[in-house]
Amino acid sequence: MNSGEFTVSGTIVDVVGTRIYSGTLYIREGKIVRIDPEAGNFSSFIMPGFIDAHVHIESSMLTPYEFARVAVTHGTVAAVADPHEIANVLGMRGIEFMMNSAAKSPFKYVFGAPSCVPATPFETSGASLGPSEVACLLDRDDIGFLSEVMNYPGVIARDPQLMEKIESASKCGKKIDGHAPGLRGEDLRKYRQAGIETDHETLGLDEALEKLQLGMKILIREGSAAKDLERFHCLIDDHSSDCMFCTDDLHPDDLVSGHINSLVRTAFRQGHDLMKVLRCACLNPAWHYNIPVGLLQVGDSADFIVVENLEEFTIRETYLEGRTAARRGKPLLDRIGVEPVNAFAAAGKHVNDFRIEGKGIPVNIMVATDGELVTGWMRTPPRMEHDCVVSDPHRDILKIAVVNRYHDRPPALGLVRGFGLKKGAIASSVAHDSHNIVAVGVSDVDLCRAVNSVIEHRGGLVVVHDDRTAVLPLPVAGIISDGDAWEVARLYSELQEETTRLGSPLNAPFLTLSFMALLVIPHLKVSDKGLFDADRFALIDLFAETHPA
Repeated sequence: MNSGEFTVSGTIVDVVGTRIYSGTLYIREGKIVRIDPEAGNFSSFIMPGFIDAHVHIESSMLTPYEFARVAVTHGTVAAVADPHEIANVLGMRGIEFMMNSAAKSPFKYVFGAPSCVPATPFETSGASLGPSEVACLLDRDDIGFLSEVMNYPGVIARDPQLMEKIESASKCGKKIDGHAPGLRGEDLRKYRQAGIETDHETLGLDEALEKLQLGMKILIREGSAAKDLERFHCLIDDHSSDCMFCTDDLHPDDLVSGHINSLVRTAFRQGHDLMKVLRCACLNPAWHYNIPVGLLQVGDSADFIVVENLEEFTIRETYLEGRTAARRGKPLLDRIGVEPVNAFAAAGKHVNDFRIEGKGIPVNIMVATDGELVTGWMRTPPRMEHDCVVSDPHRDILKIAVVNRYHDRPPALGLVRGFGLKKGAIASSVAHDSHNIVAVGVSDVDLCRAVNSVIEHRGGLVVVHDDRTAVLPLPVAGIISDGDAWEVARLYSELQEETTRLGSPLNAPFLTLSFMALLVIPHLKVSDKGLFDADRFALIDLFAETHPA
């Protein structure tokens, strides 16, 4: 319903005016035309809808339209979306796909122009967006900001091409998002002086306070892998004007369970003032990114939610432009079809491609930690068989491979601890940020099977063991499904459960796997070109005698 006039009555939570009162909204043609205070004891509360201040829709493995169908059931009405995942695969064609999908929904999206495609020169991506392409994007009215500037060493060194992208955003009056884990002191000041305004990768409270003092906004993230609310919720009390809530990367099983409403509920239960919490969840992102979303004021778009109480924040209804988009956990937006786009040129691999020949001296081993994007780094002698390095499940040291999906190249190989597999292998074409194929396995045979299954499907998540192969196909750019969100979540959960049965202790093994190739996060990572020292920003050899910075 988005025509004619209708009313919605309840206890109105006016976050802009910081007051709560009983009243009735009068809605006509998708706008709030009048709000009348009205005495009464209403059983429901009307408040602005929630906004995800930084999310990669691709991580949900859903199209933007399908993501919106789920998000509205949790009271989310808008999202600040960085399409750099699909941009790394398909460039401008991928960004257009995302924006076209989003435009089919009344959900409010603000898309950014990806600043780092590829994220680094130490990996192979499917596309490159130079200063001219980024400038063209920023000139568009439907692009709202420059997406997270991940190459912070490049900013500090004032890399000419990167600074040209930042300057284009400044000239257009567009916001500039940051990504600077662990950056402090003079380097942080140089980063901030370049015009970068936000950060969602802060590692500690002192670092967050330093960034706030420099005028940056802190995005408090609670995603599927990185969970920072417990670490940073204390900022809400004294810095609610400069904080926002985001999920960054949220996998489908977590998305169908909750979204920004989960952060709001948790923060409120932790004793924070309701208005300060809602400011982080609703107002700050709307104002910072100039999102054309209603905030329960006369003349606003009729975007709001009705919740049953202020303890559980159970969503009764979500309205978008005066249309009921969700009711009691069910979307009222119809499913629509998808025409997949993709880029996949890798050929099938052979078992011998996964051999590591070498001496049994200490090697550099990645250490994965559940719930963290940052990897550890250890050195220890590997298990050897026939003069080759092999997986050692008894010590939880497994072989990891990254396979170039855009060209037919040999796999890059390394070792990782933390996945805990006792048999089998897992593989995925979701591997941030270039989305090559990443796999971890107990044997070279299983590694090869898992990688080849991903190649056969031109993208997907795979679990192999014994004679079984389980697959979640991702035909859109090798990172997104064309299916129903709840079915995707079910299949994804089944793959995770199967990985648990193989011995993995990780809560989100595929999400953790996808970040093993994210070179802009410390400390030791792996790309299709080899092991990468993210502290020194350089490729290193598996057997190199080196240590973390």
